[in-house]
Amino acid sequence: MNEFTSTARWAVSPKGCVGPGDREAADSRELREQLAQRNRRLQEIAAQLKTELFGIDAIIDRVIDSVRAWYVLPELVSRPVIVCLWGLTGTGKTQLVRRLAQLLGFYDRFVEVQMDGFSNGASWRGAQSISGMLAQSGLREGEPGILALDEFQRFRTIDSKRGELRVERYQDVWALLSDGRLPPALSLLGDIESSIAEAAFDAERAEASDAKLRFKLRSWEAQELQRNLKLDEPLMEIMSWTPEQIQERLRAFRESGHQQWETDYSRLLIFVCGNLDEAYEDLATSVDDCDSDADIFHALTGRLSVIDVKQALNKRFKPEQVARLGNEHVIYPSLSRRAYEQLIEQGCARYARETEGRCGLRFELAASVREQIYANAVFPAQGTRPLFSSLHAILGAGLAKAALWALEQGAMAGESVGLSADGRRLVAHWRGLSHAIAAPFEISRLRQRSNPDFRALLAVHEAGHGLVHALLFGRAPQEIKIHVASFEGGYNAYASRKVWSRRNLLDSICTSLAGRAAELLVFGPELCSGGAESDLRKATETAARMLRHLGHGPRLGRSDVCTASEENLCTDVEASNAPIEELLQTQHERATGLIEAHRGALLGLVDELMSQGQVTPARFAEVVSLPLGRPEDALDPYAQGLAEFRVEGRQRLIA
Repeated sequence: MNEFTSTARWAVSPKGCVGPGDREAADSRELREQLAQRNRRLQEIAAQLKTELFGIDAIIDRVIDSVRAWYVLPELVSRPVIVCLWGLTGTGKTQLVRRLAQLLGFYDRFVEVQMDGFSNGASWRGAQSISGMLAQSGLREGEPGILALDEFQRFRTIDSKRGELRVERYQDVWALLSDGRLPPALSLLGDIESSIAEAAFDAERAEASDAKLRFKLRSWEAQELQRNLKLDEPLMEIMSWTPEQIQERLRAFRESGHQQWETDYSRLLIFVCGNLDEAYEDLATSVDDCDSDADIFHALTGRLSVIDVKQALNKRFKPEQVARLGNEHVIYPSLSRRAYEQLIEQGCARYARETEGRCGLRFELAASVREQIYANAVFPAQGTRPLFSSLHAILGAGLAKAALWALEQGAMAGESVGLSADGRRLVAHWRGLSHAIAAPFEISRLRQRSNPDFRALLAVHEAGHGLVHALLFGRAPQEIKIHVASFEGGYNAYASRKVWSRRNLLDSICTSLAGRAAELLVFGPELCSGGAESDLRKATETAARMLRHLGHGPRLGRSDVCTASEENLCTDVEASNAPIEELLQTQHERATGLIEAHRGALLGLVDELMSQGQVTPARFAEVVSLPLGRPEDALDPYAQGLAEFRVEGRQRLIA
């Protein structure tokens, strides 16, 4: 029996008669049992999903809660339940929907549509509409089902200048998202009627021998006619109809009114899935970044809200279309470091198990193998896809080669073979013997800074940035690294701020100039490198914004270069050039003074970077021995300033 079909039982009174109260009590008990059973099933499904999909427990809970009413009390659903899943590529959006449909028992009533127009490889005309896709599926009108609209971001209807884009496929999706009721394809029916008229016209002028070559429905036309007119006749019979029979059906359709001909999909659960790069700003395009800590990406993407999603959607769709997507927007953060580690552990266990099944040898993978897989396979902005391909490249071939070597050495089924990694290769171990195996650890090789002069330069430069940031903002950088594969250099990563005061902006400029200040202090002006070019650009941009746009200088008016007559700005930008340079010089001297006063801390950071290639926040605090407990979300003391202002006002009144 379908889980969504209720069965009514009649309670019998002691005298053998069925009373209204007995029936109501039985129905109430049955309903409570049904609700409790379905709620328990949802809890079991959530627990199962959390064992299969790592790092998205909160997402799973949110999705389960979003579908609860649809699953537990489907009788109350009168319009589609829409759940939107947004996230970076490879974070498991589509995988979650597919697995949820399977666990709910809806895999035979599940339709997945790729909104880029390549769904299921369909080529016939009806597949260019959502109604056509649903008609081919196992979904039945008026009954619950699950529809996934994947890659929805590619279905954009406006361009970057808000001009309307011509989109021919799947235009009925907006009607479906509105109330779940799809009107008949009147244009298609009109095309069929026009074809009949043309065929009749041609037949009147044809030779007697050709008169039999009358109009016949093609298979896809017959299928659309059957679906739109809700015909019970088999498809073969419809295809054999004469033009007169078809005209009669079309005439009856027009005369009866269209309301009853609507197709009812109001009890669907619709998942809208996509990648909104606009919401994730520069993170979505950081495809070459294999160096940033996954937890930093995770924290940044975890701050996105429904407002960010709506703003991103507004750049791709019309306002009325954004409204039809509703407000149930589930936002995926990028995967955390722990989630990647769990995936790697799971993958290592699977490959070891499969290899044992083929050759009989048990493999014990050292922690160094998992560490090297993480170092060479994780690109935080790209999700799981690079990880899975790297797992196959590293372990698929590596374990096979290790097994072959061990068997050649005389290893027997059931024996253990060890596998470790040293940053350049895999190493197999058996009974005191070792064998090196080539492995694609290209990222690890790129990170190696073998030139001691280059390492010293990078360490001094990045230590200068990190030290001054800690002194001015009261907390360690999120990470400092000089072993970087993405580019030739190093970097500091800092927490973002909600509000930038004038003091914060000056501190930011000082931090940007601290790398160059450290180089000058340690190596002198002749050996100062050009590595501060991007730092100087950033510092200059911040100083220019302060004086020209934010009113933090001698002038309040916004100054800039105008390109159109309606831009009412001060155009005298040259007058601010000298104050900008003066501000930069002042902050550079300030950075130099701070570093000079904390030479020991600078050298401690340099030594840590030279030996480890990076400095974590916890290690930073140990090395510099400074009070660095200011929370990441801490602002300047605005509340205290307000309180002092109130006290001052009361004192003036008293005076």
